[in-house]
Amino acid sequence: MEKPVRIAAFYKFVPLPDYRDLRPALLDFCRALPVRGTILLASEGINGAIAGERTAVESALTFLRADVRLADLLVKDSFHDVIPFGRMKVRLKREIVAMKVPGIDPRARAGAYVEPEDWNRLITEDDVLLLDARNDYEVRMGTFRGSHNPETESFHQLPRFMSENLDPARHRRVAMFCTGGIRCEKASAFLLGRGFQAVYHLRGGILHYLDKVKREESLWEGECFVFDERVSLDHGLQKGSITICDDCKAVVKVTDEECPRCCSKNLL
Repeated sequence: MEKPVRIAAFYKFVPLPDYRDLRPALLDFCRALPVRGTILLASEGINGAIAGERTAVESALTFLRADVRLADLLVKDSFHDVIPFGRMKVRLKREIVAMKVPGIDPRARAGAYVEPEDWNRLITEDDVLLLDARNDYEVRMGTFRGSHNPETESFHQLPRFMSENLDPARHRRVAMFCTGGIRCEKASAFLLGRGFQAVYHLRGGILHYLDKVKREESLWEGECFVFDERVSLDHGLQKGSITICDDCKAVVKVTDEECPRCCSKNLL
């Protein structure tokens, strides 16, 4: 049976100097449809995920694409039984993904995209360092076989990890991945600015890979954390069977009533 709720995730690095002026009309339009979710606006672009009945979501995307700067906005869809967001928010930010490093501009310079169908071949080559660009609790829920975990608690800690642990003279080829691609796009720009010559990132992120690559051919192990009420997704972008303890960030089965590590009942 077809799931009734469409969840559309999207981002684009594009100059939006008037981003503050865009918020009121966008928020009013989305709330009137209605759809729910979060859209971030900053001078460097847009980043969001919205959910609702399919035609309502399409109307919101059409509204966004009416701005010529967002006309080619790419969207990653998944589907669910219920809307996994509590309300509709449009927030103004300094960055659409907070790296907190001045001067990083993925529009000017970013790593090479790798399609999901080509990802397995790349990451199994001997001279490729595979880096998970997500936070530690996300990595513990699932990651690609053979990847390096930077053990960060927040994305803005990743530049320090890369500066201290990666060397362009030793790590000639670096492949990185994240949930939807936005963190990797910015992180790849950071590495190129530090003299790395060959930096790759997975187009559309883990979610695109889980949607396109068959389970029997997959090098993904575990489930993928998502920032909504579904918590985790499996192959085919189906809701997963594990969740996270909100207190100690341990990975927990959805059937558990409390965290086996800290005994908290505060599970996501």
